[in-house]
Amino acid sequence: MVILGLTGSIGMGKSTTAKLFAEAGVPVYDADAAVHMLYEGEAAPAIEAAFPGTTVEGKVDRNRLSARVVHDPAAMRRLEEIVHPMLGASRQKFLADAERSGARVAVVDVPLLFETGGEKRVDAVVVVTTTTEIQRRRILSRPNMTDEKLDAILARQMPDAEKRRRANFVVDTSHGLDPVRARIRDILDEAVRMPRRRS
Repeated sequence: MVILGLTGSIGMGKSTTAKLFAEAGVPVYDADAAVHMLYEGEAAPAIEAAFPGTTVEGKVDRNRLSARVVHDPAAMRRLEEIVHPMLGASRQKFLADAERSGARVAVVDVPLLFETGGEKRVDAVVVVTTTTEIQRRRILSRPNMTDEKLDAILARQMPDAEKRRRANFVVDTSHGLDPVRARIRDILDEAVRMPRRRS
């Protein structure tokens, strides 16, 4: 089974691209959704212990937690030390299940793939991109998003140009869904013929 790592900076259209991979019949591991599940269960006690007052009724309150860690690199590292091992275990289970089901390709959708060294755990990387103008417009239309918050998020992410340079495949979401669907078909055709390269 070939494992594709799907990544892209905030607002590039990665979630939509992940849905289109799933629509094409590919099992997709959504790291953000997995984090949500951990925040509502397994990770909540450890996060409350590390950051008192960030959970409500046994679930992590994402806004409270974000306020505590977004401008504090040491706090962000502490949070990652709690969450990343749990995420790794859930990803391994997903991949084992996908392989057992006979999937030829599986996608792991990880926003900070390069930033966390995740490219070493996949056979090829798909980077989703668009123009800076479209990116900012998409993000600033989200509820509770401000220019300041966006700049803090972007500061933690590798620049888009660097991601594209390191990608095996690039998907441009600037021109609607049909070109993305066509690009996904091309990527899947090529991926099944690629040598495995994960470590």
